[in-house]
Amino acid sequence: MIKKSQNRFILMKGIIISLIAICMVKPLYSQSSLRDTTFHPYHVNCWVTGGIFIVGVPLIMIGAPLVADKSSLTKAEIDALDRNNFTAIDRWALRLDPSKMGYYANLSDNVLAGIIMLPALTLFDHHIRQDWLDVAMMYAETQIIVNNIYLYSPFGPLFQNRLRPAVYYDALGTSGARMTSWNRSSFYSGHVASAAAASFFTAKILCDYYPGLGWKKYLLYGAAAIPPLVEGYLRMKALDHFPSDILVGLGVGAICGIVIPEIHRIKMENVSMGLYSSFEGTGIRFTWQPEFGK
Repeated sequence: MIKKSQNRFILMKGIIISLIAICMVKPLYSQSSLRDTTFHPYHVNCWVTGGIFIVGVPLIMIGAPLVADKSSLTKAEIDALDRNNFTAIDRWALRLDPSKMGYYANLSDNVLAGIIMLPALTLFDHHIRQDWLDVAMMYAETQIIVNNIYLYSPFGPLFQNRLRPAVYYDALGTSGARMTSWNRSSFYSGHVASAAAASFFTAKILCDYYPGLGWKKYLLYGAAAIPPLVEGYLRMKALDHFPSDILVGLGVGAICGIVIPEIHRIKMENVSMGLYSSFEGTGIRFTWQPEFGK
């Protein structure tokens, strides 16, 4: 009923749609008279980013089925559940209407598809549009890394088996919605991580192209938290995640959305290599003094 095992592939489809949208926006404005070619905050290495894409996408396609391939829950596990073994904040997920979980699950997938397209909106700005390819590559890299962290980190669902809130609802009986193997993957929310990566990436791009924002950039980052929180709320209503799962996903996505563009601000200048000779011997000298985009 709920196509949970296809969620990772829905996400990758959304990323592809985003990149197509970026490529469509660019030619529409390529002749803009406002084009500014003097400021380029990012220095993207196509070989490195391309390598991440070539390796990262197959890893996602390998890892997603492994998450869905866990064993189904048993009646003995259901009988041993204890609703009292949660913090006060996580108990919020145990006071919802299970009859609407399917509706909210589908809604959360559709909302996520919209959120991950947010970075494409930055291309309507003429300063950012001139570097459309760098932005597209960084965003693809960000989402690929976020998804690989979700799948392969020790605190992701391949290594953690926290049961989803749906398991704790007796009203679901022993239906597939309660006993499915997917319910062993509550921690942490990959949907929220991807949404946070998109919104915080968008905020980071805007801040880097407009460094004069000053204190207003904090308002921008505050606003960036809204889309993943909305996504998290829908995921909780779908009985897929506890609030703690959502907060961890938000943190992982936000960090990736900010840090990965920041890494690409490093300017590979003042790199030198040569031979040196001293009393101790002769060798190769490698010097690198990184500069950060202003």
